[in-house]
Amino acid sequence: MQAAWLLGALVVPQLLSFGHGARGAEREWEGVWGGAQEEEREREALMRKHLQEALGLPAGRGDENPPGTVEGKEDWEMEEDQGEEEEEATPIPSSSSSPSPTPEDTVTYILGRLAGLDAGLHQLHVRLHALDTRVVELTQGLRQLRNAAGDTRDALQALQEAQGRAEREHGRLEGCLKGLRLGHKCFLLSRDFEAQAAAQARCTARGGSLAQPADRQQMEALSRYLRGALAPYNWPVWLGVHDRRAEGLYLFENGQRVSFFAWHRAPRPEPGARPSATPHPLSPDQPNGGTLENCVAQASDDGSWWDHDCQRRLYYVCEFPF
Repeated sequence: MQAAWLLGALVVPQLLSFGHGARGAEREWEGVWGGAQEEEREREALMRKHLQEALGLPAGRGDENPPGTVEGKEDWEMEEDQGEEEEEATPIPSSSSSPSPTPEDTVTYILGRLAGLDAGLHQLHVRLHALDTRVVELTQGLRQLRNAAGDTRDALQALQEAQGRAEREHGRLEGCLKGLRLGHKCFLLSRDFEAQAAAQARCTARGGSLAQPADRQQMEALSRYLRGALAPYNWPVWLGVHDRRAEGLYLFENGQRVSFFAWHRAPRPEPGARPSATPHPLSPDQPNGGTLENCVAQASDDGSWWDHDCQRRLYYVCEFPF
């Protein structure tokens, strides 16, 4: 019994010292291996940073406490020391399930992204080409439409000119067939009420002008025509005579100066009667309107001329060449 006790006293310290030595050696090996791993991770991080700076990518964010770091190692050693006190073995912490990317993985990822961008750019170029082709087609169509619109506008203008010529020819023929033919002109009475300028425009559209009796013979023939057309009534009818350019300077619509006049005069007193100092209230001497009455109308009963406001709406008589 004493011999067994002595043997145990000799062997147990040796075993304990051997166990402590083994654990020390294990700690030393882990320190060397952990330092090598930490140095390798620093080199990989530096290489990744250089690649990201060269390619212009944002810097990645590393793990705060990756497996195998010094902090992790210290925590593990503290847990091991606590386990020694409790005489329980603590397992070595396993590495992370997702290993850190290698430089080859980073380059492969970057090349994949570049290939995707290149494919997207190719599709964009294809769509831009299709859009450019469509724009060219639309431009050609628009040019054709403009040419067609120009041709239509020219055709419409030619049609309007032909219609105007036809209306003027029709008016001239109607004036000479229905009106009074006198020498190389014809007179036609219109029973539409118009202002002097509007009456001139309507006569021009029909190929003529407001009546412009060139001499007293034409004026007397026109008076007989109007008297027969409007009898037994007395209607003033617009002539193509006015003094709008200058007061008292009477011109025809063609710009020629009027060479004769047939102004209305108030009735004269009978022989032996005392002349009146005041003008006749209903038939004063003409012209008497001054600057307020600048257009001339002819009375249908006696053919006398009266000056009127040019905006007054009266019958009118047109003149057409024959």
